[in-house]
Amino acid sequence: MSEVLSVVPSKDSVSTGVRDTSALAEGLADVLADTYRLVFKTHAYHWNVEGPAFYSVHKLTEEQYENMFAATDELAERIRALGHLAPASLADIVSRSKLQDSAGGLSAAEMIEDLATSHERVAHRLHALAEMSGDRKDIVTEDLATARSAFHEQAAWMLRAIGKS
Repeated sequence: MSEVLSVVPSKDSVSTGVRDTSALAEGLADVLADTYRLVFKTHAYHWNVEGPAFYSVHKLTEEQYENMFAATDELAERIRALGHLAPASLADIVSRSKLQDSAGGLSAAEMIEDLATSHERVAHRLHALAEMSGDRKDIVTEDLATARSAFHEQAAWMLRAIGKS
């Protein structure tokens, strides 16, 4: 039994016609990092939002962080399907992410704007990943990036719609 449990994860050679899987895996890892960081930010705002829009923001952010948490698994599994290792440390997630933590003490309106801006940044990164995927004959990653971008664009729109007064 100890032999079964001593296997160490490693890169694999995958031959599906996809070109330059290393660059794709890096791009996916960057998006995974942003997504994972946005899950935490969204969850923190979900816990701490107050005011007249509490219920709306609380419910919307719950739907969003649940969707994004599930997406982190899809992104990591795509990295593995390309033969590479997914990020395996919080330090790697933080260093890869382009998202920043807030200073704290934000109003509901500031939380909403911060989340909307963060979703737009992730969508922008996903657009670049989709383009890179198409150039490298990786329709699976291109499709995943397109679907995830649509989620983030919709999330930004919904947040801003709640924030209007």
